[in-house]
Amino acid sequence: MSYFPTVKLVTDRTPIQPLAQLSSLLGIDLWIKRDDLAGTTLGGNKARQLEYYLGAAVAGEADTILITGAVQSNFVRIAAASAASLGMQTVIQLEDRVDRDDLIYRQSGNVLLNSISGSRVIYYPHGEDENGADAALFAEATRLRKQGKTPYVIPLGMQKPPLGALGYIHCAEELQSQAPEFDFAVVGSGSGLTHLGLVAGFKVTGAKTVTIGSCVRRSEHQQYKRLQDLAAAFDKMQECPGRLNKQDFEVWDGALAPGYGQLGSVAAQAMSLLGKYEGHIVDPTYTAKSFAAIPALVMSGRIPKGSRVVFIHTGGLGAVFAYQEDIRSALTDV
Repeated sequence: MSYFPTVKLVTDRTPIQPLAQLSSLLGIDLWIKRDDLAGTTLGGNKARQLEYYLGAAVAGEADTILITGAVQSNFVRIAAASAASLGMQTVIQLEDRVDRDDLIYRQSGNVLLNSISGSRVIYYPHGEDENGADAALFAEATRLRKQGKTPYVIPLGMQKPPLGALGYIHCAEELQSQAPEFDFAVVGSGSGLTHLGLVAGFKVTGAKTVTIGSCVRRSEHQQYKRLQDLAAAFDKMQECPGRLNKQDFEVWDGALAPGYGQLGSVAAQAMSLLGKYEGHIVDPTYTAKSFAAIPALVMSGRIPKGSRVVFIHTGGLGAVFAYQEDIRSALTDV
């Protein structure tokens, strides 16, 4: 198996906690894995992925990290904070994935936190052009090299090996050491690397846990195809061809509407449910849509009554205040 250099960003196991009130309400044994506590302040799942990306950057003696994402991206914000802790500069490229121009969205939340980290921000005008966004980053990296810098690009698209998924093999192993085996693990599925890594990790440990990814950016069909392509690249990267197959992946898109970065009624109900009964906060873009899968799939029978279920809370809380008006409005209708 190939060797991949890492840096340590997640310094301890993240807690796993029972959700007693919702367990009783839903008729399942429900737990929460607090990966919102992974890594830096207001961290999340991206910290586990960044251990590998920044490990490669440090191994290559990089002094500057380049990364692209949505205006309220948690990934770019956590990357900037993590890079700062390693003495590196960050160039953040923000993409217009969400059709909105209000000042709160453009200046609050993760955008504000990016400025505190001292990152340089550039912009890419399109939101659904992964290859173009990556190309713009590599062009900026070329410019920096001419200035004597040593940049490292964290890519968004599918052309580069999915390094970040390796971090969630370790998360699956961690879960196995913290609690008896779960029947189901539910997680957001966006770039697909967290979802993919969990699937691979449970397979490595021999666990029978079924991982269900709740779609946050693409339809069920589109996300399933993306996961298949990522799985092939992941197996090749690890020199284990054919280890993952299409039967390993399950996705659900019942909370995706009205689209990426927009709070719909299903996600708002999930946000209210988790806050009202357990006091945990989830964000509109990712974790509210992820958690929404659990009551919906219990109701449909896909998750049977009495099942042991773990919700992977992947963070995203830095963006909550950028969506304050949306949240206030949606919760009045719940």
